Amino acid sequence: MFPLGMVIFPHQIVGLCIFEPRYHAMLSDVEVSQRFGTCLIARGSDVGGRDEANVGRHADAHLGSAVVAQRPDTLDGRGVECFEIQSWLEDAPYPRAVVKDRCCDEEDVTTALLKSTESAVRAIRALQSELFADESLQSNCDMDSNPWVRSWQLCSMTPMSTLDQFKVLSLSDPNDRLRLVAEICCERYGDYQRMVAIDATANPFS
Repeated sequence: MFPLGMVIFPHQIVGLCIFEPRYHAMLSDVEVSQRFGTCLIARGSDVGGRDEANVGRHADAHLGSAVVAQRPDTLDGRGVECFEIQSWLEDAPYPRAVVKDRCCDEEDVTTALLKSTESAVRAIRALQSELFADESLQSNCDMDSNPWVRSWQLCSMTPMSTLDQFKVLSLSDPNDRLRLVAEICCERYGDYQRMVAIDATANPFS
């Protein structure tokens, strides 16, 4: 297990820095399968630190996959599916846990909801690009035609807090996830509009 201060959604690709010896050991142990778990740290900033009774690690997580090793200390990881942590084991030397599968896509994705949520995500990202161009570009990706994959991609492309990311990941129904993502987009859109207005007032000739 690789506890992080962020959420990785299925089908999302992120760069991960592997600098501690114990996580180098983890990658060595999963050299064949190239699969390891990630979970969100509930408290503290120590990635995988030996927190008392593992209270710093959230119970919901998902399985990640190291797909490209770029350098000894950096790799690309791709989320592939969700699972639920049943119990934590002793670190040896990296965090380990007993997990069970959690099927997140048993329900059909509602086409109209998928389209409306995608419109909301595109709108918030367009406004985001006016304020944080570099941050917005880093999240670009080719949209998949599969509705389940596409719904997860919209989750990863939506600018939201880590807590909101965790709430989205915790929902097993894809339509519930899309509704929450659309709600978050509406809330953030108002925030971004106010930020754009303030910026325009401060820089009238920009």
